[in-house]
Amino acid sequence: MNVQPMYFGESAPKHLRGAVALSSAVFTAFGVVLGQVVGLRYGQRPTQFYQNSLKIQYVPQISKKNTLANLFREILGSEPCWQYLLASNAIPGLIQLLTLPWFPESPRYLLIDKGDKEACMNALRRLHGHGVQNSELDEILQEQAETRGMKPRQPWELFFDRSMRWQLISVIIISTAMQLCGNDSIYVYASYVFKEAGISADKIQYVTIGTGSCEFTACIMCNLLIERKGRRFLLMGGFILMTVWAVIFTIALSFEHKVTWMPYLSVTCIFTYILSFGMGPAGVTGVLPTEIFNQAARPAAYMIAGSMMWINFFIVGMIFPFLVSGLSEFCFVPFAAVCLLSALYVGLFLPETKGKSLSVITSEFHKLNFKGQDRESSSQTQAQYQLGEVCQSTAL
Repeated sequence: MNVQPMYFGESAPKHLRGAVALSSAVFTAFGVVLGQVVGLRYGQRPTQFYQNSLKIQYVPQISKKNTLANLFREILGSEPCWQYLLASNAIPGLIQLLTLPWFPESPRYLLIDKGDKEACMNALRRLHGHGVQNSELDEILQEQAETRGMKPRQPWELFFDRSMRWQLISVIIISTAMQLCGNDSIYVYASYVFKEAGISADKIQYVTIGTGSCEFTACIMCNLLIERKGRRFLLMGGFILMTVWAVIFTIALSFEHKVTWMPYLSVTCIFTYILSFGMGPAGVTGVLPTEIFNQAARPAAYMIAGSMMWINFFIVGMIFPFLVSGLSEFCFVPFAAVCLLSALYVGLFLPETKGKSLSVITSEFHKLNFKGQDRESSSQTQAQYQLGEVCQSTAL
């Protein structure tokens, strides 16, 4: 999940860098939908998952009748077929194993890390299907000149490099917010909300496919808009909309037993929440490390970003049942706070990277990394170089 967007971002031209790198998120969302469809089973009955007032998930019970007709209707989600569902993950892995050796290396890796200009130009021709444009090669050569003499960074070295301070802070905050925004938790809550809306238990699994389809559709829309609207717009818009829908979702859960149409509002919030996530954080988060780090620090930055995602994913999975037990219908208030704070950070500190070269993006972060020193150096320069006094006199 880390190497794919990095490879796409390093191989794409500047004007398509975001859209190409974001394609990894599009196919990840497609894999979620495909897994939901293939994992369908026939005749599920819900049981209580959490022992409190909110029953937010169901556990399927196995039917005793395993007729041939049911097996066809269950696809691979039944007990006799679960091993085939698990083994189906080997199919895309085998396809990649057979096809990836034919892919060229990243042009930036070949030129900057290996110093092989000819191999870099051949890789650009194979990837783009036409002659190498001078502007694209010049951009890679400029990055090579800026990183000349630099060794590949280790992840822990980035924490002590002041020139990378705000880039690293941005990646950590955005990667953390992607998992702490509550999108994965909304999938868990979906079954309970659908049940309260009157959807029969055996039909909930089909409605749940709509949640994955929403994220897939939103990622496609994000892919089409990222080079037009920019990264900051999509990130801020996604987090702000998620904040709004989390608040409305909390209100709907609080009044679902008092107002008859509130469960339908809860269902709407689930789909709009997932749409907002797919339009912003789901796609743009994986693009940022490619654009704000140079070739020497980029792999280490992706390692840190990936670690933050999985650590926070584990944290959310562990604490969400306790949030439900302790906060009940207010369990999404912490997620709303995370989304709001993330939107504020993006709006205040993260510069726009759309269509910009690495040197321009680095210079914008340089103003943040050395803000105090720049003021001191400018004041010292003014104190050292002062204009002389003008003496006006009529004496010859």
